[in-house]
Amino acid sequence: MSGTNYANAVGAVRAMESSLLSRNDIDQLIAARTNADLQAMLASKKNTDTPQNTLQQVWELIQNYAPDCEELKILLYRNDFHNLKAVIKAMIHNRDPKLYYIEPSNVSIDELKEAVSKKEYDILPVYMRETAAQAYKLVTETLDGQLSDMLIDKACLEAMKKSADELGNGFMQEYAKLIADCVDIKTAYRSCLMKKTLPFIEKALCGCGKIDKEDLARAAAEGTDTLFAYLENTSFSDGAALLKSSPAQFEKWCDDIITEHAESARMMAFGIEPLAAYFIAKEAEIKDLRILTVCKESGTDNDTITERMRKLYV
Repeated sequence: MSGTNYANAVGAVRAMESSLLSRNDIDQLIAARTNADLQAMLASKKNTDTPQNTLQQVWELIQNYAPDCEELKILLYRNDFHNLKAVIKAMIHNRDPKLYYIEPSNVSIDELKEAVSKKEYDILPVYMRETAAQAYKLVTETLDGQLSDMLIDKACLEAMKKSADELGNGFMQEYAKLIADCVDIKTAYRSCLMKKTLPFIEKALCGCGKIDKEDLARAAAEGTDTLFAYLENTSFSDGAALLKSSPAQFEKWCDDIITEHAESARMMAFGIEPLAAYFIAKEAEIKDLRILTVCKESGTDNDTITERMRKLYV
């Protein structure tokens, strides 16, 4: 479908953007004295015409405007591959995979269960068939869930990049690269702390982003000081400084640069970019609300809550 065919969808998204929470809205919510006050304030701000309280509702709304859009499906790849891990683990440990299933997803829980249990991987999307077969074989032969998880996590990033490149959409290509770089940095840092060998780190890293995989792996193998020195000379230097003091702040920084990327679609009148940007915006907003709720329940002070809030699209 050509970009101009999404003009009506973009118009609808622009109207829905007016219901996104602003910085002032978030500040008012942070100031709520109790969780009950917070929920009451949220109820007054909800859009009752088009409920979007969960990402599943947001996704269904976007799908109504752009059904079967392959570019947009890339937004859910991380959920798809997480759910694959959940199903494999659940089958190995005789648990209910629904407990770990995340929505929205391009693949239903029943499709995943059938594919893995019957080894009928052809019913899965092309981008995850081989990974599903390899991961299940690996975990059943080695009983090493960590190796299986590592294989799936890496395959997810590779699939995002491959699909974005094949579809030729610049917005989604940049999105996939940003996600890959953030994940690779976190993997390199964890490998440092666990004193993993260079071959292990090279195998764990994806290398689908802008950061050179070999350079990152070598730096990580030499220790945290060398890793941070290397990252200081990349476009991720600001994030690296946060990672050094607080992994949680680095997670926030990664979320924020994705939102900043979404903002590049703000002035576009056509194409799937504004739809993808709106989903990313709602993802950040819902995450903020989840953090707010948890913090209010635990009695976290307002300054700490403010530090944890993600960047907003509006």
